[in-house]
Amino acid sequence: MPQDASTARQVRVLMVCLGNICRSPSAQGVLEKLIENQGLQHLVEVDSAGTGDWHLGEAPDSRSVTAAAARGYEIDHLRARQVERHDFTRFDYILCMDRSNLSTVRELCPRAHRSKLQLLMDYGDSSHDTVPDPYYSGAQGFELVLDLLEDACDRFLAHLRDEHLDEQAEPAG
Repeated sequence: MPQDASTARQVRVLMVCLGNICRSPSAQGVLEKLIENQGLQHLVEVDSAGTGDWHLGEAPDSRSVTAAAARGYEIDHLRARQVERHDFTRFDYILCMDRSNLSTVRELCPRAHRSKLQLLMDYGDSSHDTVPDPYYSGAQGFELVLDLLEDACDRFLAHLRDEHLDEQAEPAG
């Protein structure tokens, strides 16, 4: 029997990169917009964090904000934070941007929650198996990141619908 919106348990997703100022806040913005476009805000919660602590409390990199805004994603309100112990119990999916982030998160993660850890690009349909860090690249690096994130997040949301949401989502119409 389908649950109504007031009793449905949200699926919680954490996007993770190194400093939480480029890739993971962009991924959060892309996935949140896709969720909003499909009217699933009450069913999916998205957050982002970094493995490092260099940028705590800072807004996303201005180049990420500009590239995201040009595609309709608002991420300038987000603030960098670091992955915390309680994230492993709080989130259902912890999606890392690259293998280094995945390795760092795996070291922090209690064994019981390691099945939640994945690369975001496991959902992508691209020759890229990770999301490259655009920090030291030009504008084209930020555009590539968004291209990869749009594809992977779209496919990830389809996965969520198949695995968790179709019974809970309200019928279109």
